[in-house]
This record gives sequence, structure tokens and C-alpha cells, in this order.
Amino acid sequence: MSAFENKSWLQHYGEWTPHSLDYEDTTLLDVYDNNLAINAEKSATWFFGRSQTYAELDRQVRRAAAGLRAFGVRPGDKVAIVLPNCPQHIAAFYAVLKLGATVVEHNPLYTAHELQAPFADHGARVVIAWDKAAPTLEKLRGTTSLETIISVNMIEAMPKLQQFALKLPLKKARESREALSAPAPNTVPWEALIGSAIGGDGGDVVSEPSVTKDSIALILYTSGTTGAPKGAQLSHGNLFANMLQGKAWVPGLGEQDERMLAALPMFHAYGLTMVGTLSVYIGGEMVLLPAPRIPLIMDVMKKHTPTWLPGVPTLYEKIVEAAEKDNIDISGIRNSFSGASTLPVSTVERWEKFTGGLLVEGYGLTECSPIIVGNPMSTKRRPGYVGVPFPDTEIRIVDPENLDVAVPDGEEGEILVRGPQVFQGYLNQPEATEASFHDGWYRTGDVGVMEEDGFIRLVARIKEVIITGGFNVYPAEVEEALREHPDVEDVAVVGTPREDGSENVVACITLAEGAVLDPEGLKEFARERLTRYKVPRTFYHFEELARDQMGKIRRREVKDDLMKLLERQS
Repeated sequence: MSAFENKSWLQHYGEWTPHSLDYEDTTLLDVYDNNLAINAEKSATWFFGRSQTYAELDRQVRRAAAGLRAFGVRPGDKVAIVLPNCPQHIAAFYAVLKLGATVVEHNPLYTAHELQAPFADHGARVVIAWDKAAPTLEKLRGTTSLETIISVNMIEAMPKLQQFALKLPLKKARESREALSAPAPNTVPWEALIGSAIGGDGGDVVSEPSVTKDSIALILYTSGTTGAPKGAQLSHGNLFANMLQGKAWVPGLGEQDERMLAALPMFHAYGLTMVGTLSVYIGGEMVLLPAPRIPLIMDVMKKHTPTWLPGVPTLYEKIVEAAEKDNIDISGIRNSFSGASTLPVSTVERWEKFTGGLLVEGYGLTECSPIIVGNPMSTKRRPGYVGVPFPDTEIRIVDPENLDVAVPDGEEGEILVRGPQVFQGYLNQPEATEASFHDGWYRTGDVGVMEEDGFIRLVARIKEVIITGGFNVYPAEVEEALREHPDVEDVAVVGTPREDGSENVVACITLAEGAVLDPEGLKEFARERLTRYKVPRTFYHFEELARDQMGKIRRREVKDDLMKLLERQS
């Protein structure tokens, strides 16, 4: 029997992790209300040194909900949030949910062009936005349903002393102030929204009783690696399932005080689930950073070291480098969970040496709330593998050309998944939703391998497979080999079109400091590690490679940049 039929992965579960969990009909509102009843006086958020309890946060949540209600927000409506990580973001998120409405998260650095199609799609009339993003959103008023822009000045959530320092007539203070905030005319200030004049004190606000586990809590726009962004609809039940699975995966999580670093943006599923909802479930403190910048992170390490740190490989590497360089103690970070790209073994070893905690790799997708696979939080973890399926999560590896046919253990195929965290479909796109499922299984679009014992290894995105001379080349495999070269800082492998309809394998690289591009030397290095057809034909030097907000390289965008470069050179 196959690993899937045997559920071979269950043997690797920690003794603390049940094989199946009881999700009942729990919603995020149930989680919020229960936590408030238990942990009202515990610290909820920490922002540049200023903290607030869950009771204080709740006062903001209720006042914001009352204000939104006064602006006509009703159950089922969509409210956009376009904010960096800050206390107002947390309050806005739960205020929208309190009313039975749906949160739509967006990147606050996006242009009006990037936001136009999503706003036209979801039709939100109200947006709660960073004041620096207000001019961008103003451009959408005439072309979408957007009516009301509520502007947030993050400085107002900082300690009073820092607020005062930022007002000083000094160049450095002015530069810091301009990076954090900007005037936002024609908007409703957040402080006015939560003031008594618009909605009152929120004393009559209760969790909307019509909300069920099937109600849509969150919409996140995702395009994977191809195509226009689509709004993935995540229900209360989806998001609760993933936080319950996550809590069950980590031994002792929530049994002692947790400081949970929100360096990853909460307009991504990863940052939102791993901090924004999980913290409220376990009564943890959200240590909020508006951007994952190393100086900000290291300042937190010195003053308020977190115990829980979700991230991406580059983030862990940079934190360790800074800690080593400046002799900063980062011990006490008990658990760290890495996603988005391959986690090098060397990064794990250095991180665990410096922190004394665990760092393991997992795998997920926006459409899955997002995590479906994780390495065991123990010595059973396996370097080079993303892990084993979470509780109540089933993974099948199938032939991409015939999805009804499972491939044998140890062979490559498309990863299909089903579980309680899998989304409810794409907003307003029934055809795309139908195409993304096969017989009840979500098609991840990723190529992977499941070993006989249930461990899963990622190979590539199907859409990113390079076909050269009739052979399939998976970029991640080539990139992994090239990253071992001391001159290579980072790399993205893509395909460029050939006249015969196939592609050339090429590598776009950033070089280590002081290194020079040596194509022949790199080819020779690659030939020692890869079959000849996988060796890049050409190497291109880039000062930097296109990445998303999580630090993950976007191969499609790198390829676009390369094609533009080649056009200019021709």
C-alpha cells in the first residue's frame, strides 16, 4: 500500500499532536470572545515599546465596529484593510469581523494600478488604510465602489515619548516621521472613527450572531506564479482550523506567556495566521513591526525578545548575522517556523545555536489558510523536506496529465490536498474555482514527492517547469545547486524561449560582495552537481532579484525583468 493509503505520516507526529482534532462550529468571533473573557488583562500588542492589554484592545475594537456600523457596514459586506502591521490593524481586523463583515487585506505599498482590479472585484465601500496610502486609494474613488477612506497614523500607537521625539525640528526626526506617516486629506482619521461622535462608545456592540464557521472572514488576493490576482475566500472555519492545527503541532504552545513577532506582513495569510489569529487563540502578545527591517527587529531583540518567530529563510539568516556582528543575545526564541522558500540546513544550525530554540520548515498556500504541511517540532524533522501533512489534512501526489492516477511513492507529481483549512473558492470566479479543484481535492500547482514514510519534498511549480530539449527542468533544483557556490548570493532560474518552442535554462544571479561574474566557472560548478541539460546555458548578473513582501523570489517577475534587459541589448 502507498504512503497515502497507509497515512504513513502519522508515525512522525509528536506525542502531543492528536491525529484528528475537534473543530466543532467555532468561529473567529468565538475565539476572540473566549480570549477576552480569559485574558483581558494580559498584554495583547507591543509596538515600539508601548503595550496594550486585551481589554484595552477590545475597547478600540468595539468603538471601531460602532464607527463602521455608522458608515453602513452590515453583515456580509466587505471592508478593505490596507495597513502595515500596527495595533490599529489588529483592532480594525476584529472590528470588521464583529459586525459579521468580511476583511479584504491588501498590501499598503501597492499602486493604484495594482489595486484597481481587486477593488473593482470585491466592491468594498469602506477602506481602513495607512495615511501614506490614502492618495493612492483616492484614485480608486471614481473607478470602483470605494466611498470612505479611514486613515491610520501609526505614530499615534507609539509611546508618548517617541511621539514627542518625532515632532522635534530635527532632520532625523523629520525623516522618520515622513517614513511612518503623511497628511491624508479627504479621509476620516482613525481617531475620529473610534471617537464617540461617529458611532458612540461601542458599548452595545456584540459579536454578530448570524456568523457561522462557513461565513467568509477574509479575502486575500493571490495569483500564485501566473495570471491575474484572484480573491481567495477563507471562512471562519478555515482560519480556525489552521490555528487549531498549528497549536496542536507545537508542544506547549500557549502554556506559558508567548511573545509572537509579527515581522511578516499580515496582508499575507502566513503572517496573519501565525500571529494575527493564533495569538488571540492562545492569549499571546503580538509584537508588531510595520516592516521586516533588520534594525527594527534587532531593536526588539534587545528590548523585548520574542518567543515565537515565523519567518522566511532570508529573515533568519539576516537576524543571526546581525546578532553575531553586534553581539546581541537572541536566546529565548523557543519556536520558529519557516516557509515561502527552501530552508538551508546551515541556516537551521546557526539559528538553533544562537537561540537555543527550534526552527523547522513547512509548506502552505494562501488558499489553505495557509499551512498544510510541517516538519515535526522535534528531532524527527527532516532537512530538505517540507514535512508531513497537518492533522486532518490529506495529501496525494498524482500524474498532472491524469489527476485520477496517483504516482508511486518516491516519484514526482502534482500535489493535491483536502482538509478543513482549504478555502471556499475564488470570489466572483466560479470557473477558476472549479478548475482549481479535482473531485474535491485542491490542486496546488506544485510538483512534489511523497516518500514511503509520508515525508514530502517540494520540487517546483508546475507553471515554472522549464522544458528544454524534451526534458523537464525544475528551477528549484538548479538554484539549490548554484547557491552552494561561494560567489552566488542568490539566484533565480528561468526559461527563455527558443525557436523550436522549447526553452533555454538561464540563471539570474546576485553576487556575493567582491565577486565577479564568471559564467564558465559557474557552468563547471553546476556540471559537477547536475545533469548536463539542467546546467544554465547563460548567466545574467542582477543587482537585486524581484521578490514579494515575504522575501520570496518571484521567478515570473525576474523573467520579465530579464526579457526587458535582453530587448534593450538587442
